[in-house]
Amino acid sequence: MSRDRLLAIDVGTQSVRALLFDPRGNLLARSRVPLAPYRAPEPGWAEQDPDHFWACLCEACQGLWRQDSAARESLAGVALTTQRATVIHVGRNGRPLRPAISWLDQRRTEGLRPVGGLWGLAFRLTGMSETVATLQAAAEANWVRTYEPKVWAETHKLLLLSGYLTYRMIGRFVDSVGCQVGYIPFDYKGLRWAPSWDWKWQAVPMDPAVLPELVPPGGMLGEITPQAAEETGIPAGLPLIAAAADKACEVLGSGCLDPHIGCLSHGTTATINTTHRRYVEVIPLIPPYPAAVPGAYSLEIQVFRGYWLVSWFREEFGHPERCRSAELGVEPEALFEDLARRVPPGALGLTLQPFWSPGVKEPGPEAKGAIIGFGDVHTRAHLYRAILEGLAYALREGKERTEKRSGVPITELRVCGGGSQSDLALQITADVFGLPAARPHVYEASGLGAAIDAAVGLGLHRGFEAAVKEMTRIGRTFEPDPTVHALYEALYRRVYRPMYRRLKPLYDEIRRITGYPSRPG
Repeated sequence: MSRDRLLAIDVGTQSVRALLFDPRGNLLARSRVPLAPYRAPEPGWAEQDPDHFWACLCEACQGLWRQDSAARESLAGVALTTQRATVIHVGRNGRPLRPAISWLDQRRTEGLRPVGGLWGLAFRLTGMSETVATLQAAAEANWVRTYEPKVWAETHKLLLLSGYLTYRMIGRFVDSVGCQVGYIPFDYKGLRWAPSWDWKWQAVPMDPAVLPELVPPGGMLGEITPQAAEETGIPAGLPLIAAAADKACEVLGSGCLDPHIGCLSHGTTATINTTHRRYVEVIPLIPPYPAAVPGAYSLEIQVFRGYWLVSWFREEFGHPERCRSAELGVEPEALFEDLARRVPPGALGLTLQPFWSPGVKEPGPEAKGAIIGFGDVHTRAHLYRAILEGLAYALREGKERTEKRSGVPITELRVCGGGSQSDLALQITADVFGLPAARPHVYEASGLGAAIDAAVGLGLHRGFEAAVKEMTRIGRTFEPDPTVHALYEALYRRVYRPMYRRLKPLYDEIRRITGYPSRPG
């Protein structure tokens, strides 16, 4: 039996998937294990037992072998991709010292010492002091150091979820460069830990020794240990190849290796990404993240709580569809889609600004969500369509910012993530952007991206361009309707784009009056 199969393990926010790919990018088998909801000991907190992630990873792998007991013998290697910015503190024995702090966590550490010296002066002169203070307040390490000093003192390694699961698989404290997304002292331009003079060591103080060794995507992290083999069923000694964080792997698995191809992720956080070899900050001081290919950057604009808005609508306004979906044996979203199709494009002027969670810079921490244009003709169906349109507007604005800063026009779109399964969402995307919107040939784009990293690292393909050409393909493509695009163009330019600028003074007043969201310091 040839050993050319690739195991990709994708640890998302809602589930863990074990995925078996061949060298042509075909998904041969899939095992999915749901993750338990995170715990919220305090309002706004989001914590999870680190061992729960590992247990679900093991269960997902074992489920794959139950489908095909011979699959293990065909494996060439394994790669891991995970949710970003989930932090785990471990002691010298490698055991977690406290629950993992999820990327969804909203705790803040106020009253921290601001960045000083020449860096502090530079931030004051450029108006970036509040942005830096917001990043400091959001850093999980600062919270643990301030409120759990005993845990901080016992921390041997500060790991992201990817680094912790890598340790459980190979027994070494090492992680991929492509996974370093979070409030940590990482040099996003140099793609390494920040040099000693960098302001990040002031903003998030720590001993560099607590950070893991880094390996670029496609590099060898280590081999599966006998203990991990016993628990997961992955053969001992199998190479673990460095991949990247889930968003970066989605971009690679969607075939977006060139900067003119935009990758839209219709996920909990909606994003637009492009891959560049040149370091570009689309929003000043907000860096591009490491790509899933070595030496490259993923320029990203985020819409926090993006397609979470669909879940919000389902819970707050979708009771009839939830009841009917149970009777019909279909997902509620399918019924929402039928509902929204009865509404004309533009939702009769109902326009939504999807800033349900504050941003860091643009939109800023004062930002709020807004819906304008209500009239007595509007129904739940109009609101649902306005959500999909508002998210498309926000992502298009991200496209234009990226083009302006990078100088590279985006001429093609790939769409992945949970919301990409909606034909209506894809058609709205094509119509708002005025560009064809295509799905990748497999839904599991992040897993495929990890498999591409493994394929290149193991020498199954000669390089990333060859691997992307061989392993990625376009699925269904949605073409823009010129008439509908003209309508959206007018609404986008004349209504949506001015909304934030005109509402920002009111958001600032709301913040001053109510104290929400709080100012750092």
